[in-house]
Amino acid sequence: MIPYKVGLGYDIHRLEEDRLLIIGGVEIPYEKGLYGHSDADVLIHAIIDALLGGASLPDIGTIFPDTDMQYKGADSTVLLKKVCEMVSEKGFLIGNIDSNIIAQAPKMMPYIPKMKEVLSSVMGINIENISIKAKTNEKMDAVGEKRAIEANAVVLLLRKEV
Repeated sequence: MIPYKVGLGYDIHRLEEDRLLIIGGVEIPYEKGLYGHSDADVLIHAIIDALLGGASLPDIGTIFPDTDMQYKGADSTVLLKKVCEMVSEKGFLIGNIDSNIIAQAPKMMPYIPKMKEVLSSVMGINIENISIKAKTNEKMDAVGEKRAIEANAVVLLLRKEV
């Protein structure tokens, strides 16, 4: 049996007026927010898909479908906590997370320490095992034109002792 598994996650949401901008479980002051069925937290959604993929579970859209009204406006930290429980039930511990937030605006760097605190608390892992980097798309494509924000994540899952 493989002692570890790796998962890869990605998400993108468009920016719209009259929405809160929540990334990594942190509300960021900005003129627009991300559009989605839940709170549209791209970073947490990418981490959720990475966790699910690493544990060979279905993707976020299957587990939390946008056709299910119980997830309308859902707090993504609550969804993340549920996924961490599912991953644990499959016999894995979370080793570490490496992630990127890709946004032309607003600047993410000031909010990354708080994001790491939130994720560490929700996931029950050491903050030192969480990496979040901020990138731009150099004014190219929907992200670079400030019409969307995306995120990607890689997680290492370690098989629990049996």
